[in-house]
Amino acid sequence: MINGIVKIAILFLTYLTLTSAATAQHNAITLGYSGGTGLTTDLRRVIEKERVWEKYGLSVKAIYFNSGSLMAQAMAGGSITAADSDLPAMLNLTVSGMSDMKTIAVTINRLEHIFVSRKNITKPEELKGKRLAVSRLGSASDFVTRMVLRTWKVDPEKEVTLLQAGNTLTRMTALAAGHVDAALIGPDNLHKVLATGCCRVLADLSELPLDYARFGVVIPTAMIKNQREVVRRMLMSYVEGIYLFKTRPKLVYAVMEEAGIKDPTVQKDLYDRVSKSMREFPVPEPNGIQSAMDSLSHPNAKTLKPAALMDTTILEEIKKSGFIDKLYGRAS
Repeated sequence: MINGIVKIAILFLTYLTLTSAATAQHNAITLGYSGGTGLTTDLRRVIEKERVWEKYGLSVKAIYFNSGSLMAQAMAGGSITAADSDLPAMLNLTVSGMSDMKTIAVTINRLEHIFVSRKNITKPEELKGKRLAVSRLGSASDFVTRMVLRTWKVDPEKEVTLLQAGNTLTRMTALAAGHVDAALIGPDNLHKVLATGCCRVLADLSELPLDYARFGVVIPTAMIKNQREVVRRMLMSYVEGIYLFKTRPKLVYAVMEEAGIKDPTVQKDLYDRVSKSMREFPVPEPNGIQSAMDSLSHPNAKTLKPAALMDTTILEEIKKSGFIDKLYGRAS
């Protein structure tokens, strides 16, 4: 009798262990990101610092890629299950037919980077014949650089040389050394490159009157059907992270300091800029997706509609539930 009870207990404990392991695996997300410090990276660090993933029962492993195109390759190969950076590169993945993906959130719906040039270049037309750095061909820095050049009537194919220089810090080093003449730099690193005395701000892209899906969350379309509850909790985590970012500046300053941004003036300027751009309700919108598609070179980008690349249903469900209003103290 006792042996029978022991066997039943062992079987029950084994069942609980296997069930727990299966649940943990089901709730696991391998999240790709690119771009280094600032912008959505600081948002992710806020989420991690406040253990928001765990609050919603998720196990999230974040993996850094030094360009969006490498991250897209990892997504196509199944090495990551989600990405929250470099939306244009991820859209290009679907547009080119390499993977079936959906944008489920757009955290920043405008261009935030700064076009920085060597001091001898004072106007856009002087970029003709010059060397420009991008992280990697096929990344957002590549797509956006080409798009901006075209608005300045500079042909990115014939009138400049685009060089693959790696991530932002590598591009800054190349600028300071004079190996390249211009590059896109994130606002979080602008003070560093200007402090070298090598360069000037040629254009602040945030001033362009343009909706542009620059940062957001992309997942395989199958996850929306097969793991909808996991996706819902991931989006709730981002929404709460945005709330914390917008309402607790000291928390964000601490995150910036850990990332090496220690000057209080720089912290405040960067925080004011990014918190203003970060969207309380980060639902994908057709105009922003269309602008990002317009910057892609693949011919399919000219024929596909934004609706084919986005899914708003889960975020709309979250908003309808009153979750966002409750966070901001607006619940009745």
